[in-house]
Amino acid sequence: MKTKYLVFGTTALAGMLLVACGNESGASVNKSKPLSVTLASEPLTADPNKATDTNSASLIYQTMEGLYTFDKKNNLVPGVAEKVVKPTNGGKTYTFTLRKDAKWANGQQVTAQDFVTSFRRTVDPKTKAQYASNYSAFKNYDAIQNGKKSPNALGVKALSKTKLQVQLSNPVPYFNYLAASKYLPLNTDAVHKYGQKYGTNADKTMANGPYKLVGWTGSNSTWKYIKNTKYWNAKNVKVKKVNVQVTKDQNTAVNLFKSDKVQETTVNGQYVRQNSNNKQLQTHLIGRLQYLYFNNKKSVSNSENLRQAMSYVVNRKTLTENVLQDGSKPAKSFVPVGDQKNPETGKDMATETGNLLPTDVKKAQSYWKAYLKEKGKSSITLNLLTDDTDEDKHVGTYIQATAQKYFKGLKVTITSIPHAQHVSRDFDGSFEMNLTGWSTNWLDAYDFLDLAASDNTVNFTQWKDAAFDKLLEQSETQTGQTRYDTLAKANKRLMDVKGVVPLYQPSEAKLVSKNVGGLDYSLLNEAQYQYAYWK
Repeated sequence: MKTKYLVFGTTALAGMLLVACGNESGASVNKSKPLSVTLASEPLTADPNKATDTNSASLIYQTMEGLYTFDKKNNLVPGVAEKVVKPTNGGKTYTFTLRKDAKWANGQQVTAQDFVTSFRRTVDPKTKAQYASNYSAFKNYDAIQNGKKSPNALGVKALSKTKLQVQLSNPVPYFNYLAASKYLPLNTDAVHKYGQKYGTNADKTMANGPYKLVGWTGSNSTWKYIKNTKYWNAKNVKVKKVNVQVTKDQNTAVNLFKSDKVQETTVNGQYVRQNSNNKQLQTHLIGRLQYLYFNNKKSVSNSENLRQAMSYVVNRKTLTENVLQDGSKPAKSFVPVGDQKNPETGKDMATETGNLLPTDVKKAQSYWKAYLKEKGKSSITLNLLTDDTDEDKHVGTYIQATAQKYFKGLKVTITSIPHAQHVSRDFDGSFEMNLTGWSTNWLDAYDFLDLAASDNTVNFTQWKDAAFDKLLEQSETQTGQTRYDTLAKANKRLMDVKGVVPLYQPSEAKLVSKNVGGLDYSLLNEAQYQYAYWK
């Protein structure tokens, strides 16, 4: 299998070598021209309350601002709020004073009521917000979700036009990150005007961030971010227009970069390995995990034996070094490197817990035989659902070839579809095996582990484990070392029974024009175009 895949990669490389140099033109740069960038796939929505995919998150990240935000070096700083506040009431009450000069793109002031509108709308069961659980620590959240109280009972209140108060049921260690990435306002008038259609296209959105969205119809593959002149920090936004185009094929993306038609694009695989000395290539690990999960509502895929077999047969080192070749690292558990530190030792949880995902072909084959016996079959066909990106296709091909090589009687078919369709099938439960990923917005193991909780709306597997749920529940009221130890136990329990099968922690590689500055990346964040400038 290894040789077969490397031949495939080498074939792709032949086309890439022709465009490996990048833009080396010495021509002067027009500093007022638009910045042009690519996105891997189409976004689903511009509605912060409903966004579930990374492409929608990217669009929202450039056009919206929460109570807090991130500076050019990815440090957390005040956004719409005047300052980063300290909670009172044992960490359960936050009172924010909003900037009076924070404005929407239509010139209206961003008010405390705009945050209240957004928060209540998110937790309202009628909205069907898949990430409503981001507000699970807010007072009365559970009662609202269970239909026992109105969304108006949520622990958030506009004390005045510029005073916002949040009441929590219990302290949240990563609250400030949520305030910067998830707790975003919505223009109250626009929400009342467009209702459920808010965010379905550019004309039905309202930005309060450095850029406003222009030209996105809800399904097209090109649009623009235009400088929001009403943004409170607009004077420091140097690039007035950003052109965005969806580019799924890497050869196309690299060619666009070489011809200076785009100045930022994502690359991966052989290109990264063969062009490591390219000064316009930037790579960094991201706070994301790619993993396999299995539909426990379908008989063919509802099996711990199957999950164990697939986990043990995958050689994650081969996958990252020979298939991806982009700096991605093998997953050791369901908590990525850099996500959680032991408060006493300072050591990283991913390192401290050790490798909970070893490769063992003989053990994998033993589980496979047990799976066939469990299902009363001598042969089985399983479908693997992936995105239609180069990366997902390559990973899918590796899994298919490896599993079929070592598992007698197995046939793996692959369905690769656009990201938006993939997400739709996630929610519909229309899959058997599924290759997906999760990106976090804050450094805390709970965010990843909670994906497998039985009551999480994005636990698409429908997998349940009482012991795992109990550990997560215990951690919600704990702090410090006790909480860390409980989360580590939950991580180990999840990996013991393979509720999900982690594969790798991606490394993002970007080609960034030498003529552009200010595009900085981190474990949590992509570059913010508001800090970009032409050199």
